Amino acid sequence: MELSVYNIKGEDTGRKVTLSDAIFGLEPNEHVMYLDVKQYLANQRQGTHKSKQRNEVHGTTKKLKKQKGTGGARAGSMKSGVFVGGGRMFGPQPRDYGFKLNKKTKRLARLSALSSLAKDGKVALVENITLSAPKTKDFLDILNGLKLNNGKKTLLVTGAVDKNVVLSARNIQKVSVSTPVALNTHDLLNTDTLLLSEDGLTALEQLYTTAE
Repeated sequence: MELSVYNIKGEDTGRKVTLSDAIFGLEPNEHVMYLDVKQYLANQRQGTHKSKQRNEVHGTTKKLKKQKGTGGARAGSMKSGVFVGGGRMFGPQPRDYGFKLNKKTKRLARLSALSSLAKDGKVALVENITLSAPKTKDFLDILNGLKLNNGKKTLLVTGAVDKNVVLSARNIQKVSVSTPVALNTHDLLNTDTLLLSEDGLTALEQLYTTAE
């Protein structure tokens, strides 16, 4: 698959780059993408939910009534969950929702997401973006030139963390900036356009061709 290279003004430079089939030409595996996204979302959960059990609420433990002859159930404590003010039975407790996912599975999921974007024509290539200072207006001009300031989600991938680019883009809705090592399947599937800078594409290919 070939992509035209655009400059930051949105003009076609006349150059074309062939995307690696080992990264952008796979048959997407939907199940491993599901697992990777599921793990990502599970890791976002704090798991701090908590309700008090009968040993944690305040109340008397005195036997309320005699054992037999009342016609009712046996009751031994006001802290039982059957009484108002008692502990909650089988209530939520703090827990970790994370689960293990093999490294090769996560790698396949990200490659599947990249291939899915390429298959749907959602990948664009731009020359390296450099800004002399953090300025949102300058970054908006770049998006306007590339016709990406259209209210849809854009994920820019650069070769390395550029503080000026990150600060210029962080205040723009539906635009995010990442590097190849920080990419995850959730972000890839949650974007409308994957915008790769030339150094970002190079770093991406190096990362996945050298990975085990």
